[in-house]
Amino acid sequence: MEVMVKGSDRLTTVLRPVRAGNAFEETVERLLQAIKLGVVGPGEKLPPERELAVRLGISRVTLREAIRSLSDAGYLEVRRGRYGGAFVTYRQPDPGAGELRRALADMDSAELADALTFRMAVECGAAQVLAASPLSAAQRTTLRRRLAEVNNADPRDYRRLDTAFHLSIAELTGSPLLAGACAEARLRVTDLLNAIPVLQPNIDHAAAQHEAIVAAILAEDPAAAYRAVAEHLEGTAALLRGFLS
Repeated sequence: MEVMVKGSDRLTTVLRPVRAGNAFEETVERLLQAIKLGVVGPGEKLPPERELAVRLGISRVTLREAIRSLSDAGYLEVRRGRYGGAFVTYRQPDPGAGELRRALADMDSAELADALTFRMAVECGAAQVLAASPLSAAQRTTLRRRLAEVNNADPRDYRRLDTAFHLSIAELTGSPLLAGACAEARLRVTDLLNAIPVLQPNIDHAAAQHEAIVAAILAEDPAAAYRAVAEHLEGTAALLRGFLS
């Protein structure tokens, strides 16, 4: 299995083709997913218009309308000229009780439980699938790099790089459907996760769990990979429940 996740390739996880009936609305949704998950970070530029239109399977007119709307809403800044383009201006709000209440406003306890169950199923499954096949040198390098990035992250950039680490496991399986499901699962809880303070003891504990996940995958042990991800996600769920109780 020769799958290497490059920067532009990672966009495939969220920038999937939209359906014709709701092209504008789904284009906005896809772009917001890429922005909120940090696939395109603050200050970074979206891919060129032509490439984005092809990725999403839409006209450039529809794409421009979506970008204009997100610019008006404060998520993007459109710059003209040779070095222009659509640049991400959205930054995650500072964690705090107020942000947590706002993030939870549209989600009841049953919806949160369902989102956590969905995430557990698809992320554990992705790790199990990846560990079940021999990994190429490129895959091993990518996984180790993502691990180093999140475990050495500045607290202000931790959530974004944590997302990148988790999504890379699904992306490296080579299954667009599985990678898309993992991105959707993460998106359902990302506002809640971003609203929780980044606690150093939790980061240290998560780092050890990340190491265990990668070690199991590199050892090509599907059962151990499944257990390592499950333990990690159970800890995250407990942290969420604690702050929301």
